Amino acid sequence: MSGKRTDYISWDEYFMGVAVLSGMRSKDPNTQVGCCIVSQDNKILSMGYNGLPKGCSDDDFPWEREGNPLETKYLYTAHSELNAILNYSGGSLAGAKLYVSLFPCNECAKAIIQCGIKEVIYDCDKYCDTPSIIASKRMLEAAGVKYTQYQRTGREIHFTI
Repeated sequence: MSGKRTDYISWDEYFMGVAVLSGMRSKDPNTQVGCCIVSQDNKILSMGYNGLPKGCSDDDFPWEREGNPLETKYLYTAHSELNAILNYSGGSLAGAKLYVSLFPCNECAKAIIQCGIKEVIYDCDKYCDTPSIIASKRMLEAAGVKYTQYQRTGREIHFTI
């Protein structure tokens, strides 16, 4: 064989793969969202997934989607984007790129804008018609944060050693 491989994955495939893999750490029985924050020179800065804050047991808090608000997951869990931002301990995220498996809600958009992330690459936008996502897109656009949908390649992952 001469020359390098030509079927290697792109940076977008790699980083979205890391985001999806991170989401698989979530204990949420309904929604697993992952995030990967990347520097301008394609280095992973941080990762996160949707879940409870440190010190809060996954067994002691609810995972329900409906009912009394204090008995649902929504008041207790942090989204993957916020977790990734809070997990970063290296200083500024200004100019970074964020890969996420689900389009960021309005609360995560605020954190993304505030910490200086300049681009969001998302996979799924299934809540695009909700007020939260409409508000998120308005804020991202107003703040000059570019967002684009990830273009799936259909490539399957196989481990070869």
